[in-house]
Amino acid sequence: MNERIDFTTCQRVLGKAYNGANGKKIAVIYNNEQYMLKFPPSADGKPTELSYTNSCVSEHISCSIFNMLGLNAQKTLLGIYNVNGKEKLVCACKDFTVGGSLLYDFCSIKNTIIDSEHNGSGTDLWDILETIDKQQFVDPLTLQEHFWNVFVVDAFLGNFDRHNGNWGFLYNEETNSTQIAPIFDCGSCLLPQADEQTMQMVLQEPQQLDARVYQFPNSAIKLDGRKINYSQFLMSGKFDGCNQALERIVPKIDMQKIVGFIKSIPYLTDLQKEFYSRYITARYEKIIEPAYENVMRLNQEYEADYDESENFEMTM
Repeated sequence: MNERIDFTTCQRVLGKAYNGANGKKIAVIYNNEQYMLKFPPSADGKPTELSYTNSCVSEHISCSIFNMLGLNAQKTLLGIYNVNGKEKLVCACKDFTVGGSLLYDFCSIKNTIIDSEHNGSGTDLWDILETIDKQQFVDPLTLQEHFWNVFVVDAFLGNFDRHNGNWGFLYNEETNSTQIAPIFDCGSCLLPQADEQTMQMVLQEPQQLDARVYQFPNSAIKLDGRKINYSQFLMSGKFDGCNQALERIVPKIDMQKIVGFIKSIPYLTDLQKEFYSRYITARYEKIIEPAYENVMRLNQEYEADYDESENFEMTM
């Protein structure tokens, strides 16, 4: 939906509050459904000309792309909200806890693994994978697939803050059942603190664009004590789960459709539309596509080695 929406007069849902450190949040009713309105967090103290970050735009674009790729993410809308005479751009996120479901973040689940030496907030990759294997809330293989799917798309979108507190599970007390929660909290994708000057610089100077593709942002997840560099990690091909996620996700990426979606979003300036389109295209062409081609090459080499081994055994 790309229409312009004013949420100012929507009914407030009193008594409903949301966690999270980035920006104010309120609950409203829009089109007879409950939404969480996310307001842009202040950029005060940051090296940018922005008074507020573009996290609401990042949230909407990124969640929409997750859904385009067949991954279940929260449904979002962009709109405006008038605060003391000032119009703010907000992101409305459909509340997936309506109906009595409780959201348990992965940090909470991680704390249930009592034989682990690591705490819930730790983002070491091996520790996360161990928790996924040992937890008993959902099928471990299904959860592992979900984790790597999200990791690959986060690499595509340049998410620097997918920590243990912003993904998890929905628990239904009535049915005593648990399912993986929709993907949410994607406001740290797509360089949310980039102001007009930064956007113009990235569009005009190839080295500035390359720096924001190859060098940063990095993942919040760590390996060997360091935050994972998306490009290096995906190209290494060392984790089968990640390689398999590339095989699942990349064929679904339609860059023409994604760029068309970005350019149809109201509220964005022409500069923003060009910046987001160019940036995400660059991440696809420089990180995702080469990593996918590398996985395909490794698969072909493995199949060739296997066939050669089979033929050798048959001649013995």
